[in-house]
Amino acid sequence: MSSKDILDKVEERLSSHLFRHVCQVAQTAERMAVLFEEDPAKASLAGILHDYAKEKTETELLAIADENGLLEEEVYRQVPFLLHAPVGAILIKKEMGIDDEQILDAVYYHTLGRPFMNKLEKIIFLADMIEPDRNFSGVEELRSLCRHDLNQAMIAALDSTLAYCLRQKRIIHPQTIAARNHFLQLGKVT
Repeated sequence: MSSKDILDKVEERLSSHLFRHVCQVAQTAERMAVLFEEDPAKASLAGILHDYAKEKTETELLAIADENGLLEEEVYRQVPFLLHAPVGAILIKKEMGIDDEQILDAVYYHTLGRPFMNKLEKIIFLADMIEPDRNFSGVEELRSLCRHDLNQAMIAALDSTLAYCLRQKRIIHPQTIAARNHFLQLGKVT
């Protein structure tokens, strides 16, 4: 499937607002990839695809997750929205025939993060948070970190995510805490 075919399929699937977001993430990820010596085409593609399942209903997300053995964590049943990332990776592989594990993992982990994220995973996670339309307290500082140090940017991004979840009294997935702890430990290694 060509890049244009992929873009057309994503545009058909998403609302105009969400399509604009994924395009912004793709552009941001491409710039970050150049800066951090990652494949810019792969980063752009992962950015376009990262929210492929975001507009699925909770019922659809749960059904696809159940069919694919993704419901091991009870938190997914309580917060099905979190499934849009792993379900998106599954659908991208099935519906588009994309089998590049780096792209699939970048999509899969773009919401929760994880310990030992590779460079592309970090770029997509961060690009999703700092794309030009994002406007939240601390976004400029995060954008600055994203130009200098991906690991420090991950700590700041995860801190921001956790603070938001705490303020909103949302359930926090343990994988996000594990990711934050991992990046904090990396920062202490000299």
